[in-house]
Formats: sequence, C-alpha cells, structure tokens
Amino acid sequence: MAFFGSLRSAIFDKEDRKRQYQAHIRGLNAYDRHKKFLNDYVGFYGKEKLSNVKLPVKTDQDTLKEGYRFIRSEEDDMNPSWEQRLVKRYYDKLFKEYCIADMSQYKSGKIGLRWRTEKEVVSGKGQFICGNKHCDEKDGLASYEVNFSYFEAGEHKQALVKLVACERCALKLNYRKLKEKEQSEGSKKKENKRKRDQSRSDSDTAEDYDRRKEKRKGKMESVPDDHRESNEDENFDEFLEGMFP
Repeated sequence: MAFFGSLRSAIFDKEDRKRQYQAHIRGLNAYDRHKKFLNDYVGFYGKEKLSNVKLPVKTDQDTLKEGYRFIRSEEDDMNPSWEQRLVKRYYDKLFKEYCIADMSQYKSGKIGLRWRTEKEVVSGKGQFICGNKHCDEKDGLASYEVNFSYFEAGEHKQALVKLVACERCALKLNYRKLKEKEQSEGSKKKENKRKRDQSRSDSDTAEDYDRRKEKRKGKMESVPDDHRESNEDENFDEFLEGMFP
C-alpha cells in the first residue's frame, strides 16, 4: 500500500508541475516563449554550445515602436497577436482630443505630433498650457486645426487634428508658409522693379531716338540752298553720263 501511495503522489506531483509549466508558458509573450523553448531544448539535449548564443533583446518599448499607429484602423484592432494587443492597450490609454507638438525643427517645416498621456491631461498640458512640449506658456492660447501629414508603416498619411498653441509657437507652426509668402512677395517686387526699369529704359531709348532725329533734321535745315542744289546737279550729271557713253 505504501508503494501505491508513493506512486500516486509522484504522479500527482508530475501533473502539478506540468500544469504550472503550462501556466507559465501561457503567461509569456511570443518572444519570451521562443527563448524558453530554446533554453529547454539546449538543456534537454545537452547542446551547451548553443547556450552561449545571445538573442536580440526585444523589449515592450520596441514592440510599441514597431506596432504603434497614430490612428488605428479596423484591421489593426482585428489582429489577435500579443504584440498588437499590447499596442492597443497603450493606444487606448492615450487621450486623442488635443495633440502635443515637437517644434524643434520647425524652420525646416518638420513638426512632430502625438496624442497626450494621462499625466499631461491631468496637468493641463496641451489644453490649458501651450501644446509645444518645450513651452509652458498659459496666456494667449488658441486652438488650431492642423492638417498633419506623416509617413508611417511605409505609407503617406494625413489626419486633421487639434493643437493648442501660444502666439509665439503659432508662428512656429506657420513658419514655413510665412517664409514662402515672404519669398513670393519678394519675387513679385523684384519682377515689378525689373519691369519698371525696363519701361524706363525703353522710354529713354525712344526719347534719345527722337532727339537724334531732331538733331539730324536741324543739320539738314542749316545747309544753304545753293549748296544743296550743287549737290543735286552733280548727281544729275553722273546719271546722264551713265545713259550716254
């Protein structure tokens, strides 16, 4: 009887360890399960040289960077993988009414936008405090609708979002458009100046022509009549000599 009791106890212990192992495996993500199975394989078959293989460490932050979408689609939500479930849990915690902006490269027209976190909502950042992450201005705020054009997951996308900004940061937000407008107006001024200068040059040329014409006319009128007749006679004589050789 003692033998059967110890055998039954050993069986129960084995089944209990099996259940614990399965519960542990189910609690791991795909990458950790992969590492667990590989280590178990090495330990069971004695391939110790494989135990020194260093696998790339993929953190939850890496998973979020790879799977995060500024605006999730229905297809994203239908993905049952552990990675997408993690990304969706993070996405659902964001507050998607106002954005936070990174304007560190505003002069080149590059402005980054993201949704607010719970901590930022509680502090009023992005709604009662300027939405530029490097600005804490609370006065002179205004809400702007921004056509956010971005590149994500190999695609060019656009989204209309809200951003609260102070007057100074609002100028940064429209810096590129203002510069393009100034350059366009400057080009128009240069073109108008060139046309005016050309018009003056053409007018001066016409006046110079008239002056030269009047000057030549004045010289002809100053020649005595008898001198003009003498010239005409000489030309007439040459003409007659050509007719009668």
